[in-house]
Amino acid sequence: MLDGALRHNPRYFTEGAYGPFRALPRLLDLLARHEMPATFFIPTWVVEQWTESCAAILRAGHEVAYHGHHHEFFRDLTPERQLEVMQRSREVFRSRLGVVPSGFRTPSGDWTAQTPSLLREFGIRYSSSMRGEDRPYFHPAPEGAVPLVELAGRWDMDDYTSLAYFEDPAFPTGHDRISDYRAVLANWCAEFEGYHAEGLFWTTILHPKVSAKPARLAILDGLFSTIRKHDDVWLTTLDQIARWSLQQAGYPAGQEPS
Repeated sequence: MLDGALRHNPRYFTEGAYGPFRALPRLLDLLARHEMPATFFIPTWVVEQWTESCAAILRAGHEVAYHGHHHEFFRDLTPERQLEVMQRSREVFRSRLGVVPSGFRTPSGDWTAQTPSLLREFGIRYSSSMRGEDRPYFHPAPEGAVPLVELAGRWDMDDYTSLAYFEDPAFPTGHDRISDYRAVLANWCAEFEGYHAEGLFWTTILHPKVSAKPARLAILDGLFSTIRKHDDVWLTTLDQIARWSLQQAGYPAGQEPS
């Protein structure tokens, strides 16, 4: 959505700007109250425009990770162009925030056949881009190489599917209303409880501009409270889960990206 197509659509553009400008501080406060670490996947164009907001994420003890530069659709990019985006993003993270991330979530929810190898060779420890598992797994890698860890998300835990509505352009396609907040909270809590009952890996796909608006914070507060009722849940960043997954399989967790 940051590819320039919406440059002359200020109504839509300011909807996105609401995230780092107004919604993010509320979300950081809520995470702090529940003592919950989080991973933020950030397009580096956003880092350039709202550097201080992104720095606040790190100061609060959270992780930042790759999410393209202009929120590019990786499935439409050649491997060479994908590498260019990753290199540009790394430089922005390094120069603006003083960090080099270890994780990646593709902005489009998919990629090309070459992307996993490209990410591994680039020094990425994990991806959270695919949708088809509820346990960490490894992408194929050459013998002797440390594989790329996949920590899959789920569309049913993406706030866009129930809380996002944009008129022009119409997105998500086919939406004509926003779901009842009580139903959203009940659904998300049920999803968590189901995963917890089987001891599975579980993550969310949340956007501050969508789910960190004032009334919607009650949904997140209810979800976080439900999670916190359990004393046997490991709440941590995705990087920590990726490191654990590699160590459990006998791989070194790898050096810090540089």
